[in-house]
Amino acid sequence: MAASNNSFDYNENPNKDKLIKKLMETVSNLQKKFQEEDDEEKQWLINNSNNPDVIKLLKEMTVMMLHVLDAIGQLEPVNGITISKQFGIPKGSVSKISRKLLQTQIIRKEFLPGNKKEILFRTTPLGKEIFHLHKALHRQIDKGAYQFLKRYNSSELHFLIQCLQDTLDASWVNTDVQKEPIVGQTEKERSNVQLNYTKELCSAIKSQEINDIVDMLITLDTGNLKKAKKILKDVFFTSFDE
Repeated sequence: MAASNNSFDYNENPNKDKLIKKLMETVSNLQKKFQEEDDEEKQWLINNSNNPDVIKLLKEMTVMMLHVLDAIGQLEPVNGITISKQFGIPKGSVSKISRKLLQTQIIRKEFLPGNKKEILFRTTPLGKEIFHLHKALHRQIDKGAYQFLKRYNSSELHFLIQCLQDTLDASWVNTDVQKEPIVGQTEKERSNVQLNYTKELCSAIKSQEINDIVDMLITLDTGNLKKAKKILKDVFFTSFDE
């Protein structure tokens, strides 16, 4: 693999390097936790059902089967192509799983009048019961997630949102397209600039719009902050009256 042309040496920031490694380990552990919680969620569904037929089916259903059933319950009547597009599930998986759901009589199929080629799916009464139970599980998860996130203040939540958004926009494979630190500016200098401007601007935060502006400004280096200041002054704070 060719050496990177990036002039920024992570060895110059050993503490940051350790933190990044720790964060990546935590993300890996988080992925494992989510996988383990699949069994916990299925057990919740079983524990909250009084229908022996539903309980029997839930024990045999996979997480993906529940996702496809949830998609059908939300969009019915719906075809496989729409499920695939709306929920990002491969067409082959939708086709395979829908056949299993048909066999267990959780869903049924129907055709459009005069069109026997396009198959539409609907939930059966049994499937609808599982669908509503699954929705109740997600309400329980949303409630738990909300209570968990309430421990963080507004600034921390803004940071989490920005971090997750940046993660969605980033590529772990094509690292050459990701933003690199500014050449000639140390991590300490960049952090100090961001901290100083954050302190100065936080006192002016009175609305969501200002919050958004602050979030953008604290990502700028000194040079770009000066440009932004000049633009704001020229556009909004300079009188053009003759």
